[in-house]
Amino acid sequence: MARVESLKLRLIERPSKHGKVEGTYSVVEVDGEKMLQIDTYGASDRQIPGKISQSLQFGKEGIQTLRNLLEEFD
Repeated sequence: MARVESLKLRLIERPSKHGKVEGTYSVVEVDGEKMLQIDTYGASDRQIPGKISQSLQFGKEGIQTLRNLLEEFD
């Protein structure tokens, strides 16, 4: 699990399309702080199907950064 405090632009020299997986989101509160949590799950053919692969938490600053980035894609 990781808590994202900030995001920085990184250029990828050879971009590739990733495989599709399921994802879920939750709003969690820890120690009085509300966060957005996004979980992704591995491919259906993995050793333990349905197990969370990645879990990211975004607090207020991380959410604002995501919001700003998403506005650029309009």
